[in-house]
Amino acid sequence: MNKPERIDLILRTLRMTRASTVQDLSKLLEVSHMTVRRDLTSLAEEGRVRMLYGSVILDSASDASGVESYYSLIAAGSKFPDRKRKIGALAASLIDAEDTLIIDAGSTAEYFARCLPEDRDYTVLCYALNIVSETVRRKNIRTVFSGGSFHENTLMFESSEGLAMIRRFRATKAFITASGVNDRFGVTCMNPYERETKKAAIGSSMKKILLIDSSKFGMVRSDHFAELSDFDEVITDESIPGEYIEIMKTLGIKLRIAK
Repeated sequence: MNKPERIDLILRTLRMTRASTVQDLSKLLEVSHMTVRRDLTSLAEEGRVRMLYGSVILDSASDASGVESYYSLIAAGSKFPDRKRKIGALAASLIDAEDTLIIDAGSTAEYFARCLPEDRDYTVLCYALNIVSETVRRKNIRTVFSGGSFHENTLMFESSEGLAMIRRFRATKAFITASGVNDRFGVTCMNPYERETKKAAIGSSMKKILLIDSSKFGMVRSDHFAELSDFDEVITDESIPGEYIEIMKTLGIKLRIAK
C-alpha cells in the first residue's frame, strides 16, 4: 500500500470514528508505527488532523469530506427520529411522582420532553428553549430555567449564573445527551460551551442517565465532558454495537434498550 492509499484509508477511518490511535492505525494499514506517524505528520501539517499523545483526531472544520462539523439541532432531529422517539418514551417511563429532574439539550432530549408524563407532579430544571417549551405547557410540572446567553444552533442557554444555579440544584435523575460515546475517548459533545453545563448537571444528580441513539457509539467529538462510567444507566436502541453491551456489563451500567 503506497502513501496516497494509506492517507485515504486513514481519513476514511477517522471520518467514521472521529479518532484513533497510532497503534490501531498501524494494525489496520499493516505498516510500522513510524510509517503511520510520518503519514499523520503530513496530515497534521495540512491541518487535516490533530495529534496528541499517541492519538489522532480528525479536524472536521478543515476536512473537505462533507462530514458535518457544525451542529444543527434541526439537522440532528431529522436523523433516526424513530429511534429517538422510542428512546424518549422509554426514558419518560422512568419518571416518578415528586422527582426532581435535569433535562439536557439536544434532539434526543427534545423527543424525551415530548413524552413527559402529565399524570404526576414533578420538577424539571432545563436550559434549552425546545425543552422549556414542552415543560411549561404541562400544569403538573414545576419548571426551573437556568437561562443565559442563547446559542441558536442548539437552542441552549448558558452562563456563569446558570451554571451556579445548576450546581445548587439537587436532582433525583439527570437525563443527559451526547454526540459521541467511545470506550477510549469517553463521552463527548460538539460545542465547547456545552461542556461545563453538562458536567454541572451530572454533578448535581443522584442518578445519571445517558440518552443516546446507537449511531453515536464509537464516535468521538471535539469536547469531552464525561466518562461512560460516570453514568448509572444508558438508554439506547436495538442497533447498539455488541461490544458496547459488553463494556457496559463490565462497568456495571444498567442498559435499557428501546424496542
